[in-house]
Amino acid sequence: MDGLKTTPDRGPGTGRQAGADTGLLSPVRAGTATEAALTDSAWAQAMLDAEAALARAQSRLGTVPAKAAETITACARAEAIDLPALAVRARGAGNPVVALVEELTALVAAEDPAAAEYVHRGSTSQDILDTGAMLVTARTLRLVRGELDRTAAALARLADEHRGTPAAARTLGQHAVPTTFGLKAAGWLVAVLDARRRVAALLDGGLPVQLGGAAGTLAGYLAYAQQAPAEADGGSRPGADPGAYAGELIGLFAAETGLAEPVLPWHTLRTPISDTGAVLAHAAVALGKFATDVQTLARTELGEVAEPAGVGRGVSSAMPQKRNPVLAAMIRSAALQVPSLVLTLTHCAAAAEDERPAGAWHGEWQPLREALRLVGGAACTAAELAEGLEVHPARMEANLRLTGGAVVTERLAAVLAPVLGKAGAKRLVSRVAVDAGAGGAGGSGTADSLVDKLLADAPELAAEFTAGELARLLSPAEYTGAAEALVERARAYHRSTPGTRGTTA
Repeated sequence: MDGLKTTPDRGPGTGRQAGADTGLLSPVRAGTATEAALTDSAWAQAMLDAEAALARAQSRLGTVPAKAAETITACARAEAIDLPALAVRARGAGNPVVALVEELTALVAAEDPAAAEYVHRGSTSQDILDTGAMLVTARTLRLVRGELDRTAAALARLADEHRGTPAAARTLGQHAVPTTFGLKAAGWLVAVLDARRRVAALLDGGLPVQLGGAAGTLAGYLAYAQQAPAEADGGSRPGADPGAYAGELIGLFAAETGLAEPVLPWHTLRTPISDTGAVLAHAAVALGKFATDVQTLARTELGEVAEPAGVGRGVSSAMPQKRNPVLAAMIRSAALQVPSLVLTLTHCAAAAEDERPAGAWHGEWQPLREALRLVGGAACTAAELAEGLEVHPARMEANLRLTGGAVVTERLAAVLAPVLGKAGAKRLVSRVAVDAGAGGAGGSGTADSLVDKLLADAPELAAEFTAGELARLLSPAEYTGAAEALVERARAYHRSTPGTRGTTA
């Protein structure tokens, strides 16, 4: 990995890559595409890309020679820089840009000494680091969006395939009324699509370049522009009209990077970072909901779903019989960590002082990267989980029978209300459900025992219903409400989400 420091072997258990963050304690993101997009090398490359884009934008306005911009762009390669040494040097300025600019200048000077004069011309560290952060964020979120698309497509298929598969809905940890597994999957689908839409909106204009100079006035850029020679045909100097030049430079810089054009420099107006944090938090929660439900349904005593099998997956170091839901556990671990990281981005560091913050800006960098890493890893893992999730309808049916029909007593009370009155029907149904032993954990009641109790406690019902009719009223499969129609609403939402390519029709 980038930025590794090797150490001599010092006995068993001592790694030779002790200086690297390899994801050892964060397996959810280890080895994923998003992890590769967030290494020190990727981050350094993004800042170098910002430097190169700035030179090209200035060249297009006539304030940097075209040949110099080409040389700067060609030399702006992270692999040419010793990143561990750069990180240590970053302590001197409190940020990595100063040392990075020195390295880039030296690389450019080796190719063309004259071009080196145009590196970082008029710029400031925060312009480069913030723009680099937006580039890294955009590159990562495009990967996340793709993984959310995969997850959504798989969940849409599950919702469609199991739109009519009865299952117990659970509220406060206990059986409530019947639902369908398809509707449960549709709920996961909608949450993922909501997150996906927020990611797409951020990518569509929510990630701007940073360009303000030392204190947000662009004075340095203008000073260098005003030194540029007038056009040979007698035209004005490029920086003669400060407002026009500033607007053109910001626009061209945005075009060169592919990022959005801000209204103003946002050195201490941290909306882009706050918005990114909020989107990451929402994505983490959506994926965490999916994972948490899978964990619950995969419990031994429920067994309604199982994670996709794989060599070595879900094994226990002590208990050979176990098949742990490790994919869900990794996703949930990310969902539990991201909110605290995002808190720094959206609240703690957002209220930055003056025209350049001391510490608040610096405090954003690692939480932003870690939140991107975790959400990226969770999205990749969720796609794998959704695509391979094993569904066990027979266990769902068996679990629905555990309460002997009590799971459908809401329906029974509604049907009996015209005969017994609403309150009387509810009292009767509640009483017989408990008396039949069907209302508690491990109850052994059956639908027939409930019917017998009903007719014994309210003999007047025999004039209105046969025992068979009452038993049919206790069939879970016939009391799933509008579940199938709601599944179709979720599928329509999936089809209408721009860019998902996930039609399930």
